[in-house]
Amino acid sequence: MDFLHTDIFLIILFILNIVLLISSIISNIRIKNIHQKDKIFMEKLGDGKNIKEDLDKYMNRVAVSEEEIRKLSVYCQNLNERTEKCIQRIGIVRYNAYKDTGSDLSFAVCLLDEKNNGVVFNGIYSRDMSNIYAKPIENGTSKYKITPEEQEAINRAMKEK
Repeated sequence: MDFLHTDIFLIILFILNIVLLISSIISNIRIKNIHQKDKIFMEKLGDGKNIKEDLDKYMNRVAVSEEEIRKLSVYCQNLNERTEKCIQRIGIVRYNAYKDTGSDLSFAVCLLDEKNNGVVFNGIYSRDMSNIYAKPIENGTSKYKITPEEQEAINRAMKEK
């Protein structure tokens, strides 16, 4: 305990404090130099402007763009769901229903959506009259009797992709 009260101990503490003070000053000078070099680098990188402001603006633009992309994705998904039910496949067959009419004036037209649901129209032409019939199509078939011409129109429509 007597050693703690001696002059040698106080001198050692004084020298240790001086060394720590010098070390602290040197560290502060190095940090200041690094900060100055970083500032110069950032100004060169930003063509004389503050690069931090540019980065903040860029990050805001990215956030806005991400929101717009999300909205567009939802919009496209809605469009895809709606277009599944639109007419996407068409099959047409012209034929001569009666041999005495002389031309292929009768027709069968099939209109289908993506899931092969839709309608087939059959227009039968004769010299005295014309009739058009419609039959619903579900999954490529109808619960009504289908003529060969209607079936050909259905097949042609289903082959379209």
